[in-house]
Amino acid sequence: MDGQVPSKLLTTLSKAADIVRGHDFIQVYSHYDADGVSSAAIIAKTLLRMGKEFRITLFTTLNDRGIDIIRGCGAKCVIITDLGASYIEQLDGMPFDVIVLDHHTIISEAKRICYANPHLYGIDGMTSGCGATMSLLFAVTADERNWDLVQIAFAGIAGDRQHINGLSGLNTYLLSEGEKRGYIERMPGSLIPAGDLSEGLYLLTDPYIRGVSGSREGVSRLLKDAGIAEGKSYSDLTEEESRKLSSLIAVKLASQGMLQQSMAEVARDRYNLKGMGMDAEVLSSVLNSCGRAGIGGTGIAAGMGDRASFRRGSEITRESADQVVRCMVDLDSAGLNQMEHIQWFDTSDSGFTGMLCGIAMQCIGDPEKPTIGLNKSNVPVNISSRGMWGQLEKGIDLSVAMREACASVGGVGGGHKIASGGSVPPDKVDQFLMNLDGIIGKQLGSSS
Repeated sequence: MDGQVPSKLLTTLSKAADIVRGHDFIQVYSHYDADGVSSAAIIAKTLLRMGKEFRITLFTTLNDRGIDIIRGCGAKCVIITDLGASYIEQLDGMPFDVIVLDHHTIISEAKRICYANPHLYGIDGMTSGCGATMSLLFAVTADERNWDLVQIAFAGIAGDRQHINGLSGLNTYLLSEGEKRGYIERMPGSLIPAGDLSEGLYLLTDPYIRGVSGSREGVSRLLKDAGIAEGKSYSDLTEEESRKLSSLIAVKLASQGMLQQSMAEVARDRYNLKGMGMDAEVLSSVLNSCGRAGIGGTGIAAGMGDRASFRRGSEITRESADQVVRCMVDLDSAGLNQMEHIQWFDTSDSGFTGMLCGIAMQCIGDPEKPTIGLNKSNVPVNISSRGMWGQLEKGIDLSVAMREACASVGGVGGGHKIASGGSVPPDKVDQFLMNLDGIIGKQLGSSS
């Protein structure tokens, strides 16, 4: 592993493996999204192979209540994956062994606990190493035979969209090792969804195609215009059919304001999980759907290779894809609320706030302004924010902006520069939006 992984990171991971070897029972905490569930599945499989007993708990977010739960868990060894960066000081003060494998923005460095985060080694945790990446590196440090788990790691990489503009950093190392060992195969991407075209185009939200996604008539019309018979799969298409359908999709996306750069991101390379018979994004969607449906245990089992759990997860994924596309059609017809520097929407009825936020930003929003999604069905109100690479180049940092804007009204927030979340009291939403708009304006002003 030398030469590809910083030696200081290897030292930390070796120490973590030694700590785990010294305990019979390990309590694991992780996030409930695709990266968090992938991370948990990797750790579970690793602990199982080490002959350890363990329990896994998934959090929707790590807050003060979560920290109290960890503090009172009763275990002598705790592993936290895809979470923890904001609470290192509190975790440092806990009277038992704590290992944190996270990739979110560094708030403070650890004094006592075992903390591995790409940012600590000059690697960008937003693009070049996610929670599953760190969990996989821990797994293979503990035992080289755990390299087969790189397939689960790629579901996490895909879930955090770290493959969108090509792999970098630690993820490149995972790819080279995964290819060398015959677990991963890189495939060229396309604007056309994999699998059955009628179903795929109907459920498509990456990208969302106005008038096609969520519309059976729209799908039929598009296929007819491309001269493609219904019932065909992507793999059945001739080169000419594929080229024509891609062109028609590109024209539709351009007409709804989607940037060329965003289309290139959609047509990204795919990563085939050899022997599993699926793309990393398919596994990622299943794990994500399970986590968000409150059946994270099924997602973890699916990641670990249980076929029945994977089938159940696939059903949930199909149902949630159907809901997401319908919510997206509704959001598209309602439109986004525009402020000077941000655009926002309220999706309290759906609960797919983060997903809709990302889709809206890429496919229908003003590309100059970050998109903010609110879910007022919870108290406090949950908020998601998504930006674009061009916005970051102009000085926007949603991690800082969300942290400051949420804190200004008594809430909490943070995450990555391009995608961040938070929560605020229900009666402070309007003030939060005004404050966030002002903070984004200042970020733009100070960089110009």
